[in-house]
Amino acid sequence: MFKVGLTGGIGSGKTTVANAFAAYGVPIVDTDLIAHRVTAPGGAAIPGIRAQFGATFITAEGALDRARMRELVFSNAQAKQRLEAIVHPLIRIETDREMQAASGPYVICVVPLLVEAGHWRERVDRVLVVDCAVQTQVERVMRRNGFTRKQVQAIMARQTTRQTRLAAADDILVNEAGTIEPLLPEIALLHQRYLSLASDSAPS
Repeated sequence: MFKVGLTGGIGSGKTTVANAFAAYGVPIVDTDLIAHRVTAPGGAAIPGIRAQFGATFITAEGALDRARMRELVFSNAQAKQRLEAIVHPLIRIETDREMQAASGPYVICVVPLLVEAGHWRERVDRVLVVDCAVQTQVERVMRRNGFTRKQVQAIMARQTTRQTRLAAADDILVNEAGTIEPLLPEIALLHQRYLSLASDSAPS
């Protein structure tokens, strides 16, 4: 199956764009949703997180305490690596499973860190970047998540630069508006392009 990797910086509108493709019946595999699932109560990552970091990083419900862990990994690169060593292989296994189970001419995989994680570029046939100005990102995330400007900037500092992300793109959607409507004609064209590319790449 033809695979499109959809990426963009935090607050760029990846989920909104993915939902617009889903309206055409395109299967969506969202690595953020998978990450939440493996760190939810009973999730596959919970035993490893408890063993590595202790019960204080697990909520009373049995999920990862995201706020506490976020505070730790922002200030401790080694802790971030330890967390990723637990979570990332589980996300990859589940992502592969969902992509293989998807049906249709093509599948979209939403990967926030597609460019940062080098192995992803080889796993997709095309990269679609959702782009917007840095200031737009900051304001959206502050409004959506209730984070301070400093918190948002700290998250963005751990992502690749806008320029590097755009350089890796095969296709770009500029999402400066507050609604999806201005992008719908472009998404319709991209959908047709991906259908055509999927058809061309299908085994004869």
